[in-house]
Amino acid sequence: MGTRAAISRIYRGEISADIVGRPKIWYTISGLLLALSIAGLLVQGLNFGVEFKGGSVFTFKAPSASIEQVRGAVGDGGAHQVIVQKAGGDWRVTTESLSSDQVTEVKTSVAKELTVPADKVSTQVVGASWGGEIQKKAWQALLVFMILIIAYLSVAFEWRMAVAAVVALVHDLVITAGIYAWSGFEVTPATLLGFLTILGYSLYDAVVVFDMIKEVTKPLGPTSKMTYSEAANQALSSTLVRSLNTSLVAILPVGAILFIGTTLFGAGTLKDLSLALFVGMIVGTYSSICVATPLLVQFKEREPKFKQLRQNIARREQSAKRASKAKVRAGAGASAASAEGDPSDDDAGEDAEHGTPEIRSTVTVRKVVQSGSRQQPKRGSRQQRRGGR
Repeated sequence: MGTRAAISRIYRGEISADIVGRPKIWYTISGLLLALSIAGLLVQGLNFGVEFKGGSVFTFKAPSASIEQVRGAVGDGGAHQVIVQKAGGDWRVTTESLSSDQVTEVKTSVAKELTVPADKVSTQVVGASWGGEIQKKAWQALLVFMILIIAYLSVAFEWRMAVAAVVALVHDLVITAGIYAWSGFEVTPATLLGFLTILGYSLYDAVVVFDMIKEVTKPLGPTSKMTYSEAANQALSSTLVRSLNTSLVAILPVGAILFIGTTLFGAGTLKDLSLALFVGMIVGTYSSICVATPLLVQFKEREPKFKQLRQNIARREQSAKRASKAKVRAGAGASAASAEGDPSDDDAGEDAEHGTPEIRSTVTVRKVVQSGSRQQPKRGSRQQRRGGR
C-alpha cells in the first residue's frame, strides 16, 4: 500500500523522484538491455523480408486450408524456402527467387491441392537489387536525420544536449532492433517507417525535458541554493507526468493493433509497423527520462561554473553544521556549569534544618550588620496612620 501511495503521489506531482541522482541504476538497466539486444542481432539475426533480400510472393484465398497444407502445396511446386503468413482472409507465401517456369509450377500445384483457380493466385517477383536500394535509402535517411537533429539541438540548446539526445536515439534503435531479432518478426519497409517514427517520438520527449531543464537552470549562479543536478531533477519531475500521459495515450492504440489486430483480425503487415512503434515508444520514453537527462547532467556538472556552485553549497552546508555543533557544545557547557554550582540535596536539607533559605550560587549574598541603637518610627493610632489628625 505504501508503494502504491508513493507512485500515486509521484504521478500527481506531489513529490519528486530522484531520477537524476541514480544514474548507475539506469545505466545498468540500459547496459543489460543493450547486451541482450546485441546478442539477439548476432545470434538470431534480423529476418529481412522479401523486399530486402528478393524473392517471389504468392497471394491467394483458401479459407479451409491450414498452414501446413499451404506450405506443402507451395513446396510441391518446387519452392524450397517457404514462409507462410495469413493476412486477413488471404494467404501470403514468400519463397526464394523463382523463374517464370517455376512460378507457373507453384501456381499449378496450389490450384490442384487447395482447389484454388490458377488465375486467382497472384504472384510478385522482387529482385534483390531493389531490396538493396531500399536499405541504402534507409541508411541515408537515418544519417541525414541524425545530422539535422544534432544541428538543431546544438543551435536551439547546446551541443551537450545534442550528444545526450543522439545517445538516447541510438539506444532506442539498438534495443528495438534486438527485440525484432528475438521475436523473429519480418523486417519490411513498414518496419523502417516505424523506426523513423520512434526516432521522432523519442526526440520530441527529450526536447520537452531539455527545454524545461534549460528554463529551470538558467537563473543558477554562485549564490544559488541548489546544484545543477537538483535543478535538473526538479525540472524532470515537473514534466514526468506529462511524458507518462503522452506515452500512455500513444501506446494504447498501437498495442491494440499489435495484440488484438494481428491475433483476431490478421492485421498483416501492420504488425511489423506496430511492433516497432510499441517497443520504440516504451524505450524512447525511458531513454529520454532515465538516459538522456542523467547523461546531460553529468556533462554539465563538469563545467567550472557548476563545479564552483557545488563547492559553494558544500562550504555553506559545512559552515552551518559547524555553527550548529558550536551552539550545542555551548549549551552543554552552560548546563554543566550550572549543575556544578547548585548545592546538593544533602546541603539543601541541612540548610532547611537550620532555617537557612536555599540560595542559588549565582546570587551574591551580603550581610548587613546594624550598629547603634535600633531606630523605629513611633506607632500612632490607626486614624493617624491613615492620615487623620
